[in-house]
Amino acid sequence: MVKGKITGLSVKDVRFPTSLGQHGSDAMHTDPDYSAAYVVIETDAEDAIKGYGLTFTLGKGTEIVVCAVKALSHLVVGRNLEDIVANFRDFYRQLTSDGQLRWIGPEKGVVHLATAAVLNAVWDLWAKQEQKPLWKLLVYMTPEQLVSCIDFRYITDVLTEAQALEILQNGKQRQEAREEHMVKHGYPAYTTSCAWLGYSDNQLQKLCADALKEGWTRFKVKVGADLQDDIRRCKLIRDMIGHDNELMLDANQRWDVNEAISWVKELAVFKPLWIEEPTSPDDILGHGTISKALAPLGIGVATGEQCHNRVMFKQFLQARALQYLQIDSCRLGSVNENLSVLLMAKKFNIPVCPHAGGVGLCELVQHLIIFDYISVSGSLEKRMCEYVDHLHEHFKHPVTIRNAAYMPPKDPGYSTEMKEESVLLYQFPSGDIWQQIISENTEI
Repeated sequence: MVKGKITGLSVKDVRFPTSLGQHGSDAMHTDPDYSAAYVVIETDAEDAIKGYGLTFTLGKGTEIVVCAVKALSHLVVGRNLEDIVANFRDFYRQLTSDGQLRWIGPEKGVVHLATAAVLNAVWDLWAKQEQKPLWKLLVYMTPEQLVSCIDFRYITDVLTEAQALEILQNGKQRQEAREEHMVKHGYPAYTTSCAWLGYSDNQLQKLCADALKEGWTRFKVKVGADLQDDIRRCKLIRDMIGHDNELMLDANQRWDVNEAISWVKELAVFKPLWIEEPTSPDDILGHGTISKALAPLGIGVATGEQCHNRVMFKQFLQARALQYLQIDSCRLGSVNENLSVLLMAKKFNIPVCPHAGGVGLCELVQHLIIFDYISVSGSLEKRMCEYVDHLHEHFKHPVTIRNAAYMPPKDPGYSTEMKEESVLLYQFPSGDIWQQIISENTEI
């Protein structure tokens, strides 16, 4: 039973200096510092349970998201949690449709990242009060409850409330068997950790060898900066992992449309399953052109990690511009908006392969994709969830990977809570880690 009035909302700028080791580096983001605008919600309930939420950033600019969270806080503090969850759609709309704040969106950019952080904290609080991990909270909600959390505005030409209800009702069939399968085997994952663009060949080879020993069979390679270098690195990795394992490519928006087609054709010899983010994330028709050109080669297009909102996903699906849909737990408007995208993907029969390359993203998105399998898609065909082996040690309930699969979380909540000591160490710019780095580097 949810309870309590929200009495406080705080937000911190937490940054990890991953750029020092080239972790997360790609063709467009060469020096990322994995970071988060980290939100804590408190209530007056006797249990004193707090809700924790975050949105993912790359260092500079996190302070802007923090400002946006503070601008939204007046819409949250003073609200009863019971009232929020009883009419979650209305609460979502209040956050995304503020008459003044929406002008710097709407439902995109910094203000939407801030909305995700706030809503992620609310979902964490709700799941904790119900004493369930978030995926299980979702699985055992009624179809009517789930639908009541979704804002269908702008997508009813593709997905109506009645259609969503029917999909969720059908998803209840054999739900228990799928839950048992998840608990026993977990959700299949792929690794991006072996082949960041800034890694040396020796580092890449060692990480690949270690991953193969650990049972990984799906590998993603960053490409896009230099064709000859891409050919060399892809050959190196394909030779290491063999032809029975999957290889995916990720250009992180580096190319123009025609350039993407010609570049990937040069890499087709390595039999990649997909090319991810080949061009601007906003160019829906461009993705469609690339998809058509690469289809005869058996190479799909994957995208979504920087897709602003459900409307863009709707258009990607309508244009058949992607073959693998990549939701993000912190780019979209939290669980609420991700629910609508999962349902649209089900209607179009497009596999969902979530983005999780960032601090906390693995912890969050595992809940969404496990729910998707149990209650929406009911399928694991052509489906896998990204995994990066970075920064999990800073979370109270980090992901558990077994046999290259996400094992369903058991602890109540959305797995969003960071360790207090980590927040203190890495808070920017006051944390001890950053004070040391700043003293050594005047450019930061």
